[in-house]
Parts: sequence; structure tokens; C-alpha cells
Amino acid sequence: MGIFMILFTLLGGITLSAQSAINGTFSRKAGTIETTFLTFITGTMFLALIILFFGQGNLFAIFEVPIWQLSAVFLGVLFLLFNVFAVPKIGVIATSITVIIGQLVIGVVIDHFGWFNSLVIPLSMKRWFALLFMIIALYFIYKGNKRSIEEASANIIN
Repeated sequence: MGIFMILFTLLGGITLSAQSAINGTFSRKAGTIETTFLTFITGTMFLALIILFFGQGNLFAIFEVPIWQLSAVFLGVLFLLFNVFAVPKIGVIATSITVIIGQLVIGVVIDHFGWFNSLVIPLSMKRWFALLFMIIALYFIYKGNKRSIEEASANIIN
């Protein structure tokens, strides 16, 4: 089951990067906020069909959970909106690495303090180094992107 979950999550990462690239391109024609809206409205319709045929949960649980748990909905919208905005400006890989760094930073904090009923996993040197190496990777990817864009622009002019 562990290998299946890793492969399943890997597929999720692949689809997320593909979605980011497509939405970034789409946003140039439709607009950033409009692209985000269309993504969510289409996703809502798709999920409504899945719930209709396969759903086993309780949609009305929305009225029974603490209000802070509903913040996840808005966080998801912000995540997609920021991605749609960033991809055309810094590229898919720089956006993806930045997202991963953000996930790692807040993940380390959540684990360290045990927020949201998660396991308490103290911050260690290994985790600090992992964050540092991700930031270094982002630096090189971003600088490489800028250089490639400048070279492409110079070739167009010539």
C-alpha cells in the first residue's frame, strides 16, 4: 500500500505541474482570476458527478465542523490563484520548487508544534539542511530561468 500511495502522490504532482503550465498559458487569454474561477467551477461540476456516483461521505458535515477547518477551502483557492499568477512570470519549475519550499517550511512548523492534531516531530538538523538545499535549488533554477529568458530575448533581437 505504501508504494501505491507514493505512486499515486507522484501522479498528483505530475498533474499539478501540468495544470499549472496549462492554467498559466490559459490565464494570458482569460485572465488570472478568471482562469482560477473557471478551474474551480469546472472542478466543482466534475466532483459533483463523482460524489453522485461514488460518494459515501456527508456533505452536511460542513455544519458540524469547527469554523477554522473551513479555512482549507480558501487556502486551496489562494494556492491555485498564486500558481496561475506565478507560472507565466517565473516558469513551472520555479513555481513548483517554491511551492514545495513553502510546503516544507509550514510542514516543519506543523510537525514541530503538533498543530492540527498532527504528530509531533521535532525540528532537526536534517530538516534544516533539507530546507536549505531546497532554497539553494530554487536559487539556481530561478537564475537559470532568467539567463535562458535573456538569451532567448537576445536571439530574437538578433
